[in-house]
Amino acid sequence: MQSDALLHVANFSTLLVCMVLKFPQIFVLLRAKTTTGVSLQSIVLELVGYIVFVTYQVYYDYPPPTYLEYPILIAQDVVLLLLILLYDGRLQNSLVYSVVFVVGWRLLTVEKWIIDFAMSLCTFISAASKFAQLQCLWKSKDAGQVSALTWGLATYTCATRIYTTMATTGDMQVLVRFIVMTFLNLWVLLSVLYYRRQGRSSIKED
Repeated sequence: MQSDALLHVANFSTLLVCMVLKFPQIFVLLRAKTTTGVSLQSIVLELVGYIVFVTYQVYYDYPPPTYLEYPILIAQDVVLLLLILLYDGRLQNSLVYSVVFVVGWRLLTVEKWIIDFAMSLCTFISAASKFAQLQCLWKSKDAGQVSALTWGLATYTCATRIYTTMATTGDMQVLVRFIVMTFLNLWVLLSVLYYRRQGRSSIKED
């Protein structure tokens, strides 16, 4: 009974957090109107990972509470992608991205082996999105407009999904993905906080 209550809390809190997960990053970009420190490649790869993951869960009829937040995250990432393209002066490319994502999504469920293969790559795709953001931070040495709150919330949601996956489906591919994502989200968060602190120190010295 207690484990059922804990599972309910974990699912509900994850969904609640994911409903606003990207809002801090979206608001930062809207206010700054610049994408300094934010990686376009990271957002694109993250979107691909989300689409593959939610399609896999639906295809195998997994319990909706274990993946309900992903359509919300996809919608928020689409907004982020459009903002980045807008402020980078490349909004005309949005149609190309739309066609590629829709066609790719449709192809995923044409054959069972395709969705299984895509899911086997999902962890690498999602990990690549985090490394793209880390690389952007390492290169610029500036957290710029990257929202620490968004990455903190992302770390929390992946951590809770480790528990919910173990308590429900026990799918090892999904479990490994969430363990890796928790670690990488935390790494990005710590990097953002580090470069933000470095930036403040340099301002004080000046």
